[in-house]
Amino acid sequence: MKKNDVLTNEFLERLSVVYGDEAKLQQDRFYNLAETFEKDFAGCDDMRFFSAPGRTEVGGNHTDHNNGKVLAAAVNLDAIAAVSKRDDGIICVNSAGYTPITVDSADHEIKDNEAGKSDALIRGVCARFKELGYNYGGFNASVTSRVLSGSGLSSSAAYEVLIGTILNYLYNDGKISAVEIAQISQCAENVYFKKPCGLMDQTACSVGGFVQIDFEDTSKPVINKVDFDIAKHGYILCIVDTGGNHADLTGDYASIRLEMNSVAEYFGKNVLRQVDEKEVFENIGDIRKKTGDRAIERAIHFYNENKRVERLAKALSDGNFDEFKNIIIESGKSSYMYNQNCFTLSNPDEQPVALALCICEELLKGRGAYRVHGGGFAGTIQAFVPETDAESFVASMRKVFGENSCYILKVRSHGGCEI
Repeated sequence: MKKNDVLTNEFLERLSVVYGDEAKLQQDRFYNLAETFEKDFAGCDDMRFFSAPGRTEVGGNHTDHNNGKVLAAAVNLDAIAAVSKRDDGIICVNSAGYTPITVDSADHEIKDNEAGKSDALIRGVCARFKELGYNYGGFNASVTSRVLSGSGLSSSAAYEVLIGTILNYLYNDGKISAVEIAQISQCAENVYFKKPCGLMDQTACSVGGFVQIDFEDTSKPVINKVDFDIAKHGYILCIVDTGGNHADLTGDYASIRLEMNSVAEYFGKNVLRQVDEKEVFENIGDIRKKTGDRAIERAIHFYNENKRVERLAKALSDGNFDEFKNIIIESGKSSYMYNQNCFTLSNPDEQPVALALCICEELLKGRGAYRVHGGGFAGTIQAFVPETDAESFVASMRKVFGENSCYILKVRSHGGCEI
């Protein structure tokens, strides 16, 4: 495809499949990307286009690390790439705002100096393709992303899925499933990028739409796509970045998993999913002597949150959005009261997540739903807001947390794909 082909009605129709009523705006974005590609890679004017979305956690707050259940969704903020195939096995990626990357797709050595860098993700994806017996090779790519780094929408997972999707279509005719692309991406992040993430982020980005995931067997997670369109019910999805300081929160994040695990260890198990909830309640008096009270509260959150994921998925399948909203609020309250990840005890004067939830309750009481999003302590919250209240809700949040704090999102039905 040439640059000017992006401006045709045929390409606009392709964009409409993925972007719906945003297709015309996206056409301009893809044309600008094509122009960038021609500048980045002079003489390579024949290109293909790919997209991978960010994701939002809808239910299952801090459950995946104990082999629990989650409900996540792809969103309409995505990373896109203009790509041309190379015959020498070299992968060259120019991402807007970043230093260009060059990786030999045949070099699968884990390099300590690449930990935390995009080079590692590319190398790791190629290595896993080889291990699984899939084809891979070189390409040139110009990349731009609307998945804001640090927004809680999983920009790294979108990037991994984008690379995997490119290799899938360039070298494997798109035959690798979306779930396997997610697993390949997770492996790259765990082994090469050296971040011990779960599989939720990559799965939501790769599969698209609402996805329910059961991690009881982490090697073979059970994944079900749930078809639902919140816009048809007159609602929008908002993510609010409260701007809290993440600098000293590593211990807070780690404590949730450690404390949940400590309850499991009381029974000689590794994770809570291996322990019957009734056994925990029958032994609370003795468990608390060994783990402390908060560990038990977090375990109770885990068990109830797993049930809420099932209820949330059923509510969506039944088209019962009122029930869905009620369960979202339940989830948020459980995170606040039992999981206790809405502010840190090390800095009790700073509570941006808790404050944002307070404001949501005042603005949306009886109409919308809201909960902490992701890790918690500082960072983002999620809100389902009536379209009629969208403008005033966004204005209120930006007045408190800053001009770029509140994003209106849509759930995107398509995951990683070629346009």
